[in-house]
Parts: sequence; structure tokens; C-alpha cells
Amino acid sequence: MKSTRVTIKSIPYVFAIVTIIAYGLLLPLTGFYWDDWPFAWIAKFLGPKEFIPAFAGVRPFLGPIFFVTTSLIPPVPLYWQIFALIIRFISGLSAWFALSQIWPHHKRQALIASLLFLIFPGYSQHWVAFTHINQEWIPFIFYLLSFGFTARALRNYYVTARKTDELIKQSPNDEGIASGRRITPARPRNDTIYALLLLIAGVFPTEYFIGLEPLRFLFIWAILSEKVQGFGQRLTQTLKHWWPYLLIWLANAAWLAYFYTLGTYGSYEVEVIQSPLNIAHVFSAMGEALWKAGFYIWAQVLVLTSKAITAPATLLTLVLIVISFVFFLFYLRKLDLYDGETKTFATAAILVGLVGILLGRIPSLAAGLPLTLQSSYDRFMISMMLGGSLFVTGSIELLVRNIQIKNYAFALLIALGIGQQFFNANIFRRDWAKQQEIYWQLAWRIPAMKPDTALLTDQLPIDYETDLSFTAPINWMYAPDYEGNDLPYALVYTEKRLGTATLPSLEPNVEINLGLRRVTFHGSTSQAIVIHMPKNGCLRVLDPARGDEITYARQSRFLVNAIPLSDPSRIITDVNQMAKLSFLREPEHTWCYYYARAELAYQNGAWNQVIDHIHEATSLGYEPEDPFEWLTYIEAQAVIGNINDADKISTEVFAQDKRIRQGLCQVWKRVQTQTPARSETAARVTQVLSTFQCAR
Repeated sequence: MKSTRVTIKSIPYVFAIVTIIAYGLLLPLTGFYWDDWPFAWIAKFLGPKEFIPAFAGVRPFLGPIFFVTTSLIPPVPLYWQIFALIIRFISGLSAWFALSQIWPHHKRQALIASLLFLIFPGYSQHWVAFTHINQEWIPFIFYLLSFGFTARALRNYYVTARKTDELIKQSPNDEGIASGRRITPARPRNDTIYALLLLIAGVFPTEYFIGLEPLRFLFIWAILSEKVQGFGQRLTQTLKHWWPYLLIWLANAAWLAYFYTLGTYGSYEVEVIQSPLNIAHVFSAMGEALWKAGFYIWAQVLVLTSKAITAPATLLTLVLIVISFVFFLFYLRKLDLYDGETKTFATAAILVGLVGILLGRIPSLAAGLPLTLQSSYDRFMISMMLGGSLFVTGSIELLVRNIQIKNYAFALLIALGIGQQFFNANIFRRDWAKQQEIYWQLAWRIPAMKPDTALLTDQLPIDYETDLSFTAPINWMYAPDYEGNDLPYALVYTEKRLGTATLPSLEPNVEINLGLRRVTFHGSTSQAIVIHMPKNGCLRVLDPARGDEITYARQSRFLVNAIPLSDPSRIITDVNQMAKLSFLREPEHTWCYYYARAELAYQNGAWNQVIDHIHEATSLGYEPEDPFEWLTYIEAQAVIGNINDADKISTEVFAQDKRIRQGLCQVWKRVQTQTPARSETAARVTQVLSTFQCAR
């Protein structure tokens, strides 16, 4: 019985399967991150056309891409995550198209390299969809297709030339053939035009891929090595076919040189111009790039999962790796693709891969930016993905002769890459869940606020968002009818911004200015609310009138020093409608909801409501993770005369966390000021103050 074989027709389906299991399993649980928020806000409130002038001073050729995509896709997280899935699928097919045109006699290796490109584990930023689809992935797809059309044009050129030579030999008296009128057909010329146009679309919008063009030279060289003998003749022919692309590349380089140094470029500084890199630093950076992109990242998931081997996310990742390994081992064994003479491919792939990794590091190195894995900086791996995938494919092809062992090796690499991306998806899932906690707790605690209010905090316990990232959704929430002009709200990180033009100092009446592309928030330190979100606990508004500067004295000085500026009266409490983001479903009401309602009641002096909210929470089985959240309840109980209850809870909380002593002292001192002197209650309050050693 003849065994079942898998043919080339299966390839699009395999790419679709890989894309879904690597990037799509947690798709509904992911959202907007980092610069996604400002871009989404612009699309929602200023419209797609705003991206053209918004990028004029940064990356002017990028604006049209944002214009087209935002005209088609509404600024809803789920839609952009689905779009990201489609774009990654297309990028994988584009890599397959390019590599299979360059190495048509090594389709098996081209397919494996393309699959490794699709799941390249060094790049973790897929879920920052709105930003990276537009800024990198669409231009990158153009670049990959440009490589493919160049290879196809070149191969068709030589096929046509060979056929023409044969016709001349068969009909030597045919003057039309002899004169060369039929030597250059339309298709190679069209493919070259497509390749040139796609190169323009790939290299001009972003500087990420400025280092990739020499790879085309190597691709052309690899193709010509099959056709042209002799180093000198091959070099001449390679340059002959490469020069139109070289001119576009040089034009782009000249444009960037002008734009970075003489124009109005407003993003990264060119570090090498400000302080030229020394040779030792260059070699170190290149060695790091080669180690990470060529070796380490392929096993990175094993290192990361080993740190918490029993965690549910780790176990799911390992299960997915095993399932993926079994599937791809079966697939590669059954795959019916000719793989040619492997040594020829392996040598070329290793060379191109090495060059691709090293050249791919140049843009970020020139900007003085690090290549840190598992952070927003690993987005710079995108320009090394093609090189890294070819390098590891070529290395295994060269070092491993047995086809079955190769299948095991490649199936394992693909499975590890899928596992790494699922591991990354879990990180972004948790980040999105934490973001939603922050937005909802902010809405519960601050249902509305006066315009021109700045929210100040030292840092929020979240990895992928900055204060600018939060400024966009805060304006979305609190100014849903925004129609232009200045931004009415901003969130400012004191730790990052203090001493800059945004936040010169933490003195009263100091201007605060925070720009979001072409719109800016103009406020003042005297129109601010200071918020604090502990890693484990609820968001809270800090109030100097409550002694919070003393209560939270152990926190970051960037937070503590801002507390005297906090003005909770800027919160509008008597509103019928709570601020919210329309695409976020309100979560189940747990402790932080009731705590926020209690804090709001405290602000209105509604002591009984404070107690009612906390009692409702505890009756449902909810309690705070942070003992500081009991302070509001303790004060409410004491103010209405339940001194014994307040004292009991104070003692229990103090036993739980001694750091709360200063907070308890502030509460009981305020209670003391509201208690009639020489009364029995006053004596009890004095006794409590003594118990906690509260200095007068």
C-alpha cells in the first residue's frame, strides 16, 4: 500500500494553522498596548487623514499606510488583533514566495526557513498590533515580495535567454531573432518593475529595513552561481542586475541622512552622529545580535518556562510545544517536496543569514538602542528575522546529514517557536487584563473630572504602557465628545518626566505640557490629582488633607513628593454617567469596586455609605490584598461612634502589616479632631493613639 504524501498544495493551510496556534489562541483576550493607544485615539477622534500630517515630522511615508488601514478598520482592539493575524499569515506566505523563487530547487528548505520566519521567537511584539502592523509589518511584506519578484524576474530572464539561444541555433537566418528583438520578454520586465516599486514601498516608510538591501545582492549572486561561471563575470552580472535597486537604496539613505540631520525628524536621535561608536562596542553589539538571533532565541522558551515550571501558563506552553512537535514531525515526514543538493543551499543560507543578522542590527545600533529580549526593544529583531531563520536552517542542513534527524530538529525548532509565541501571548493577555483593571477602577473612583486635569503618579504596575499610552484612553474615557484643540486630560509619570519640559518640577503652579502627535495637553501642577496603584491592591486617589504624604511615606519619593499637589475636588462626583471605554465590558464587582465606591462616599462625607459598601464587599467574601485599604473603613466606623469596632480592625490590620502604623495614626488623629474633648470617646481615641505610639 502506497503511503500518503503531503504536497505543495498543503503549504497555505500549514501557514494558516501555524499562525493560528502561535498567535491566535488567546486573541480575544488581548487588546491595545504601547503606542496602539495614541494611534487608536487619533483614528477615533481626529480621523484617518490626521496620520498624514501627524507623521510628517517623523516618518512621512508611513502616514499613508496608517491612513489606508485606519480607513478600513475601526479602532477596536479585537479587530486589530484579527488583522494582525491576517498580516502575519501574509508575511509567512511572502517569505515562502521570496525564498522559493530564490531557491526553486530547494523548496523543502525554503518552506522550513519560511515557517521559522513566521514563528521567529526573538520577536515578541506581535500583539502590539495597531503600531507594528503599520510601522513595520506592511513595509516588511513589501520588502519580502520585492525579493521574490527580483528572483522571479532574474530566473525568467535566463529562461528566456536560453530559449532565444536555442531558437537562434535552430533558425540562424531569422533576422528578427538574430537582432535580439525577442530576447527580453514582457514578464521579466514587469517583475522587475514590481520589485522596484515594492522596494520603494518597503524601505521608505521606516528605517527598520535600511540594512536589508545587501541581501538582494547575495540572493542575485546565489541565483547567478547556477548560471554564470567565474568570479569576475558573476560579479559583473550581479551588479548589472542589482544596480536599479542599489540606486533606490542609496536614494533612501540620502533621504534619511537629510531627514535625520537637516530636516524635522522628531523621533530617535542618531547616536553614531552624536558620539561615534568605537570598534569594541560595534563588535560586542554584533556578537550579541548573532548570539541572540542565531542561537539563543530558539531555546529561549525553555529558559523562561523553567523559572516557573508548575505555573498554568508554563504547563499549557509545554503541552502546546509537544503537540506542535508531533504534528510537524508527521508533516515533514510526509511532505513531498524536492530538496535538491543540500550543501549548496546550506552554504548560501548560512552566509545570507549571517549577513542578514548583522545588517539587521545596524538601524537600532545607530540609534543607540539595546537589543533586549522579552521587552519592547526586541521589536528590533524584526529586521533580523529573515537572516536568523536562514542561518539556523542552513546550519542544520550543513551539520545534519540524516533526513530523519533533520525532521526531528526542524519540527522541534518550529514547535519551540510556537511555544515561545504562546508564552508571549500570555504575557500580553495579563497586561491587557491589568490595563482593564486600571481603567475600570479609575472610572469607579473618578466617574468624571474637571477639564485640564493632570493625573500624576510615579509609575503604574504594568510593562508595556507609558504615561503617553495612558493619556490616550483617559481622554477617550473622560472626553468622549472631544472635537479638537488641546487635550483636556493627561496622565504623567513623575519618575520619568520630572525635570523635563513636560514636568519641570513638583512646585505649585508649574506648567505641565504633554504632546500626543499634533495635539497637546496644557495643564498645571495646581490642577492635578495624584493616584497610586500598588502591584497588589486597588487604585486610590491620594489626598494631602488625609495625611497621605505620611501614610505612604515608604513609597517612591516621586510619588510622595507629588502628594501635596493632589486636589481631589477636581473629581466630579455628582454625575449620572460613569466614564468608560465602549469596547471594554465591565468586570464582575469584587473588592476594588466596593472600595472605589467607599472612597467616593468618603470624599462626599457620606460615612454610612462608606460602611455599607465595605460591608457589602465582605458579605460577598471579598477582602483587600493591601491592608492600607482598611483605613477608609476604620475612619468611617470611628467617626460615627463605633470606636470599639474601629479599634479592633486597627489592631488586626497592624498585626498583619506593621508598615501601616503611620496610616493608622493619621486616621485616629483625624478622628480625635472630630471628637468632643473630655468625653468618654475622646479618652478611648487617646488610648488607641497611645497603643500605636502615635506622636502628637
